[in-house]
Amino acid sequence: MAPSAPRTTLRALIWDVDGTLAETERDGHREAFNDAFASMGLPWRWGVERYGELLTTSGGLERLLRDLAERDGAPQLACERLALARELHRRKNAAYLRRIGSGAIALRPGVRRLMHEAREAGTRLAIATTTGRANVDALLSPHLGAAWRDGFAAIVCAEDAPLKKPHPQVYELALRRLDLPAHDALAIEDSPQGVASARAAGVAVLLTRSMYFEACVCPGAIAECDGLDSVRWSWLCQLHRRGRTRPPG
Repeated sequence: MAPSAPRTTLRALIWDVDGTLAETERDGHREAFNDAFASMGLPWRWGVERYGELLTTSGGLERLLRDLAERDGAPQLACERLALARELHRRKNAAYLRRIGSGAIALRPGVRRLMHEAREAGTRLAIATTTGRANVDALLSPHLGAAWRDGFAAIVCAEDAPLKKPHPQVYELALRRLDLPAHDALAIEDSPQGVASARAAGVAVLLTRSMYFEACVCPGAIAECDGLDSVRWSWLCQLHRRGRTRPPG
């Protein structure tokens, strides 16, 4: 029998979802918002560049409210904008589930391997996201199977933590459910808001840049990489132990 992988002081690996597990923003969420606009007969469309601007605001409903406040032709009264944004967000979520449930958007390279290596090393996996639970299930079920939740010790979504990143609520709740101190965990994030959220909860962060945050500045991350396909588990453990600032090589 092959020897089991040695246990590590890295006791939990906490994953963000959108942009980190998969590039869901440009071809998933953005297009679902456009589907919602069309379903209500609105002549609006978020292009790739505009959606990138809106991503500096966390939360789909919040992005809609920002866009409506800046858009000519939107309702003038705040209560009317809120009602419209809520209906658009409801339709957007339904459209996103239809788009993503087919498995058309793949997990980013390296994600599945790192999850496997973490489990082999005795490290628990967790999810800390402020996207909805249905969205997470629609993304992961085609790739990890219907029982994907069984592989995660804690799953914290928007329904659990309504305060959006960069607020630390989602990470604080994940740590409570894991029953771990922050220094025993490492987060993987793709955006400045995500990095700030994890750091505010005391969790060290590896930044894996997604397409919308290729040039972002994230001073709170202890390391950065363009993708996880070249990240090896041994280095991830060293990173957690030593607090390195950049991957070797």
